[in-house]
Amino acid sequence: MKQTQLFMPTLREVPADAEVKSHQLLLKAGYIRPVSAGAFAYLPLAKRVLNKVESIVREEMAAVNANEMLVPEILPAELWQRSGRYATYGQDLYKFKNRQDRDFILGPTHEETFTELIGNDIKSYKKLPLLVYQIQSKFRDEGRPRFGLLRTREFIMKDAYSFTSDYEGLDRIFNQMEAAYRRIFDRVGLDYRVIVGDAGAMGGSDSKEFSAPAAAGEDTIVYSESSDYAANLEMAQDFYERVDRSAEPKQELKKIDTPNAKTIDELSQLLNQPADELVKTIIVQGPEGELAAVVTTGDFEVNLVKVQNFLGFPEVELADEAMVKEKLGASFGSLGPIGLPDDVRLLVDERAADLVNFAAGANEDGKHYININWDRDVALTAEQVGDFRTAKEGELAVDGKGKLAFTKGIEIGHIFKLGTKYSESLGAKVLDQNGRSVDIIMGSYGIGISRLLAAVSEQKADDRGLVWPASIAPYDVHIVPINLKDDDQAALAADLDKQVQAAGYDDLIDDRKERAGVKFADADLIGLPVRITVGKKASEGIVEVNLRESGESFEMPAADVVERLGEWLQK
Repeated sequence: MKQTQLFMPTLREVPADAEVKSHQLLLKAGYIRPVSAGAFAYLPLAKRVLNKVESIVREEMAAVNANEMLVPEILPAELWQRSGRYATYGQDLYKFKNRQDRDFILGPTHEETFTELIGNDIKSYKKLPLLVYQIQSKFRDEGRPRFGLLRTREFIMKDAYSFTSDYEGLDRIFNQMEAAYRRIFDRVGLDYRVIVGDAGAMGGSDSKEFSAPAAAGEDTIVYSESSDYAANLEMAQDFYERVDRSAEPKQELKKIDTPNAKTIDELSQLLNQPADELVKTIIVQGPEGELAAVVTTGDFEVNLVKVQNFLGFPEVELADEAMVKEKLGASFGSLGPIGLPDDVRLLVDERAADLVNFAAGANEDGKHYININWDRDVALTAEQVGDFRTAKEGELAVDGKGKLAFTKGIEIGHIFKLGTKYSESLGAKVLDQNGRSVDIIMGSYGIGISRLLAAVSEQKADDRGLVWPASIAPYDVHIVPINLKDDDQAALAADLDKQVQAAGYDDLIDDRKERAGVKFADADLIGLPVRITVGKKASEGIVEVNLRESGESFEMPAADVVERLGEWLQK
């Protein structure tokens, strides 16, 4: 490909609204251009990268016998109404009506669509297991699109769905897909972690995320420094072994004035007690107005995702303070577990459940109880106790191996065991081997195809520009003749072009009338794996080779270049 014929509009200055490295470089190197907030055009270089990523995905999906297909991006709202997600998905859902006044959405994901299709045509367990997938644009009306391709309103995904008649089949495909995803991300050239994830709006019983560590990541990866344990912050667990302190002497319960102690730090100073011997109480609210009081020790924060999953709610949020005061009689900072109304459910973190003679708010403004004991003052039951805290850096990992460390990460893939969440609501059933009608068991498996461009850019780019792994680089080789008016350079460049293509590699030849410095700067910016510079020694058949990732440069006979390409590219 001649560079004069390539639509590659590079920029000399980084746009002011480009906050992260990947956004800056993909714009600057002419890979993407914004069309509207959160929606990008993929220019020729980016499209070639996408094509190579998709090719890797297709190869690995074929290896696990997945069927590729394609469903509409415009979906009838009725499907999502039947599953319940039309009401619960939130403002991220694009909703509109057609000319017949029928409700539609732009698909952010396609569990309902595939469930309906499979449920209509598969009626016997003998037709299962089945694994289908597509590569398609998705749409989510992000309130604040940012970071280029990392948070957009339109994005390209590979979404796959498994259908089995038993949970053993689900487990088998789930494990196969995890292995396939590992191969995909290995081939793409990413550093990544497989972490325990939250199913969130997808639902289901189990999930794993694939996260690429990067400073621009919006997720926090929590991992052990001494084992393979890793989870996102919402699901991460630290190690805690319950302690029975019930035999310790119980002090007299007292209510004291604490007008200036609304925070744990202030209460700790007032009582001269460490935060881990005090408790904090927050009130959360479910989607139907249900209230729960969640108690943790003062040195930990309440984890809303863990609370949500424990309660089985589609979402929870912190309750409004005015409503809480009307219900409990006190404002935030004076709340506690004693004397809660019957319709406020109590949840206690396991660390707090082991405390004796501890202090907490008295549900009166400016007052706290001291010397609280659960068995005497609250009658706590085992069913109310769990892990409701957000893990902290430096704590022992839940597997007991190593301390927890935090890093930022970009979610690049997510796999879910959905069970019967969608088949039950949409009526997708098969007859099992005993002739009984049973709900189809499902899994869902997604990869952010367009997001991978940003993730690779964040991890691999340097101060000169993008650095593409050979497996997904838009071109394998960049041939840069310094002066095409020189007959020797022009002839050698043309010969190399033919040799490279004949050997099965893709090349880009810089035939522009630009200074050498401009050509080299643009070559570094767009980040192709191998650059071959044809310069003053062309008459001797000598070229300079530059390997973009390692930065290694050396001269060699042009006649030997093609033979060495396989070694340098190692796809």
